[in-house]
Amino acid sequence: MWDHPGHTTGFMRLKCYTADSMAEAMAAIRAELGDDAIIVSTQRASDGNGVRITAALEHDPVEDDIYQALTGARRAPHGDAVREALEFHGAPARLTELLVNLASATPAHDAIGACAGALDQVFHFLPMPQGAASRPVLLAGPPGTGKTIAVAKLAARARLTGGAVGVITADTVRAGAQEQLAAFTRILEVDLKKARGPEGLATLVPNMQQQYGVIFIDSPGLNPFSQDDMDYLRSLVAAVPMDVALVLNAGTDPMEAIEIAEAFAEAGASRILATRLDMARRLGGILAAAEAGALAFGDVSINPRVANGLCPINPVSLARLILPLEEDIPPEDGVGAYAEDDDVSPYSEAL
Repeated sequence: MWDHPGHTTGFMRLKCYTADSMAEAMAAIRAELGDDAIIVSTQRASDGNGVRITAALEHDPVEDDIYQALTGARRAPHGDAVREALEFHGAPARLTELLVNLASATPAHDAIGACAGALDQVFHFLPMPQGAASRPVLLAGPPGTGKTIAVAKLAARARLTGGAVGVITADTVRAGAQEQLAAFTRILEVDLKKARGPEGLATLVPNMQQQYGVIFIDSPGLNPFSQDDMDYLRSLVAAVPMDVALVLNAGTDPMEAIEIAEAFAEAGASRILATRLDMARRLGGILAAAEAGALAFGDVSINPRVANGLCPINPVSLARLILPLEEDIPPEDGVGAYAEDDDVSPYSEAL
């Protein structure tokens, strides 16, 4: 079945379909769009079950004339601005074309609104928990992406909201990893436990869930191109029901980001948490990663500080990050609460 209405542009008509299998999705596409349909993108469904396919159909430009006659206005020409911005950020060409076509077909007063509408149709947005959560959250990623600091930031934010927070470190590989996290948890008065592998998690988590509303788990840096490392992550994920967030530097090369995201998504990641936004100028990598791995956007790290160092993200704030700010736009509820300091990322105004 298709999961949102088709969109008509001066170039093509786009629809997204979800189904239990590729064959079922292709049958639905042929039934609705015919044999001339073009497959624009294929993804795993956000819950890991089934597939999500975006298909396109070329159409006669006279449809735009009909649209103008019926509505009295042509579609806003925001596609060029979105294209220019995405090309600057280094987004993959196929993803750029998809977003540009959707933005061109989205009724909006400005390019940011059009871009936000397109992003909302392509990506999922699921902020990291700030209070109670039914499942622990494990942060995973390659070495050096800032997982330990991200865990500390998440714990600090939950603690400052008055929540009962537990933290587990499963990083028994990197020298000093536990000590680094312990330094933060002592200040926050947050309980820190150490788990040795999947067996340790299976023992610790059920007990801690009786005491804490939310639990964050730090993990060792893992090589996405190492079968042993990915098998280890799968074993951690299988130990207890949990959510897994891929921690990735915002400035990662898009092609590398795609392969990293695919590997971690296959091992169980369902979200992406982008770090070092203050040191990134081009965000094509995290866009490519989220699309390739069907990863929901969680939060972004906007400065190196533990307190007030994370900000949730939504389609509008992501559009503001992608497009140049042309005017001051008041932040939406829950967005921008951590962007008042002068020494944070130049992108912080967008959030």
